[in-house]
Amino acid sequence: MFKKFNEKDNVTSVTQLRNTDVKRLKQRLQQDFPHIEPILDEILPKKDTPKLVKCQEHIELITDSTGQALFFRFRDSPSYIPLLRLLHKYPFILRPEKVDKGAIRFVLSGANIMCPGLTSPGAKLCDAPKDSICAVMAEGKEHALAIGLLKMSTQDIQQINKGVGIETLHYLNDGLWTVKQGFK
Repeated sequence: MFKKFNEKDNVTSVTQLRNTDVKRLKQRLQQDFPHIEPILDEILPKKDTPKLVKCQEHIELITDSTGQALFFRFRDSPSYIPLLRLLHKYPFILRPEKVDKGAIRFVLSGANIMCPGLTSPGAKLCDAPKDSICAVMAEGKEHALAIGLLKMSTQDIQQINKGVGIETLHYLNDGLWTVKQGFK
C-alpha cells in the first residue's frame, strides 16, 4: 500500500479541516473504535486544527497541526484507520492478531499474512469478523509490526488454513512510516 509512498510525489493537496468536519471525524472515530473515547482529546485537541491530506491512489490522511499523520483511509471507505505511530502510543485502539516468528521478516517487507502464519503454535487469533481492521503483532515483540485488514473471519482462518488471512495495509518502515518532517 505505502511501500513507495513519497510525500513530494504522492500528496496532491493539504487543506485545514473545518470545526464541523472535526466534530464529524471525532464521532466517526468513536463509532469505529469505542476504546478511543477517553484519549480522543489527546489525539485531536480542541485548540488544534487538523489537516486533510489528499494523496494519489484515492488515499486521505488526517494530520495534526504540526503535520504528523494520525489516520488514513481510502476515499471510498467511511472508516479511518490509525497509523502505526499512533498505535504504538495507544495499543488498545485496534484488536491484536499475533503472527509467529517465521512471519516477521515477510510482514516487515510488506507481504500479506498467510493463514498458516496465524494458526501455528506461536500465533494467537482474537475472534473477529471478516473485513475488520487489526493490529498485526509478532510473537515475542511488544509493538505492532503492521496494520491489516482481515480477508476472512478468524474462525475461517482456523478452519481453512490456506490463502491470505490478513491484507497488510501499513507496516514498519514503509513510505508512510519514514515521513519525518510531516505534511505541511
